[in-house]
Amino acid sequence: MSTTSLPRINTSFFPKIITGENHSRFHQQHQNGGHGKVESGKESGKAHHLKDNDKQPRFTKQDIAVYRNSHKHNICVDMLRKGYHKSFSELFALIQKWNASREAAGPGSAIWQQEPLEEQLDKLDQLQHFLTRAEAAQRAGRYEEVYTNQVSLARYFDNSEDKWLSDHFFESSLHTASLIKIDGGKKEAEAHSNMGKVYMEKGQLEKATEHYEAFHHLTLGRAWKDEAGRTHNSWACESLWRIYTLLADKMLENKEHKQAIKTLIKAFEMAKEAGDKKIEGKAAYRVGLAYQSSGDQQTAMTYLNMYMELSKALGDKDGLGKAYKAIANALESEGKVAESVEYLEKFVEVSQGSDQSRSLEEACMCLGVIFNSRGQYDKGCEYFAKAYEITRNLRDLPLLQKTQVYLGAAKARKMMTAFSSHMEATGLVNTEKLLAWKDSRNDMFSDPSTVCKSLVMKHISAGLLMGKLFFSRCILC
Repeated sequence: MSTTSLPRINTSFFPKIITGENHSRFHQQHQNGGHGKVESGKESGKAHHLKDNDKQPRFTKQDIAVYRNSHKHNICVDMLRKGYHKSFSELFALIQKWNASREAAGPGSAIWQQEPLEEQLDKLDQLQHFLTRAEAAQRAGRYEEVYTNQVSLARYFDNSEDKWLSDHFFESSLHTASLIKIDGGKKEAEAHSNMGKVYMEKGQLEKATEHYEAFHHLTLGRAWKDEAGRTHNSWACESLWRIYTLLADKMLENKEHKQAIKTLIKAFEMAKEAGDKKIEGKAAYRVGLAYQSSGDQQTAMTYLNMYMELSKALGDKDGLGKAYKAIANALESEGKVAESVEYLEKFVEVSQGSDQSRSLEEACMCLGVIFNSRGQYDKGCEYFAKAYEITRNLRDLPLLQKTQVYLGAAKARKMMTAFSSHMEATGLVNTEKLLAWKDSRNDMFSDPSTVCKSLVMKHISAGLLMGKLFFSRCILC
């Protein structure tokens, strides 16, 4: 018996629920007698999906690359796309230089602990901004603008961590400044000043001198001023005074006294040209000390007197005290002790309450020794006592012990005069009685002599006791 297979009819058990837009379409179809096609749910959903896609933002390959690639990569691509090939090359070279320095220093070094340059987004943005602006200005022949952008970068990186970048852009700005011809060399002078500072901070004094001398040469006869209103020429002179002084210090360390004096005289001339009396006085003082150390006291006195007069005019007590002390040393070297004492006393007088405590202590000690050697024990004790009070505030134990010994010895010598006169006044008999009493070690001294003589004995005993106390205090300290 053959069986006929019937087609399967897919019907749902529950009636189809029609809502919303489909309900209206179904109702319309029903009204038309069932003719017309109802849009399936699948096709309707697809249409809605296409409409939603039209509303969503569209991303280009470049937009996607911004999120996918590193900030350094995006900056480099942007510079190349806009045609800034030179800026790209310089940025890439700086990053490579930093990485090479880091590898050379090795783990544990300071640079190894720093964040890599290529990962510091703000710095990369600054480099891109100013490098591209400088390149655009260079193409247009506007070298002043190129210089300004390079200096801006140098100042932006002027800190301890990025000092090498600052130095790099200051050096680049010097090359650019040499191409500027319309300002009479002002930018070039500023660039030499910046490079002089760079080499000074590195301790390369000879190279710094070359740049500061070029700076000075370019500012001669010019009224150029900086933002603070100071002339470039006075700044150049002061810079040369400072660096010549540093060079002279190195020469003095190497015992090159003649060359050091010549260099200090150059520093003095620059200080005079700067028009600043304070640094002129300091320069004169240094020349005076140099001549003094070489044994030429007369020439030293010329410069030291100059420093003294300038300090008086400026009301500079510290400077005046230093001048008095140096002049006193020069006079002492010539054997003029009385005049030396006069200037030392002036130094002590003017230095009271100043911050020259150690120099003041030395002067007081020196005066104490001089007066003691002359037998003027009262004045010797006076200056030793001043030195002692000064050292108490300095918290320097060895120096304090030294002044105590000198003060104790001076007081003992001072009492010796009174003691000797009393001994002479008592006569031989009473002297023998006094010696016998000292041998007996008794606390009381029985003297059948007159009241006057008893008083004399009391003075003698008091003098001996005070001397003993001072010396015992010195030993204990």
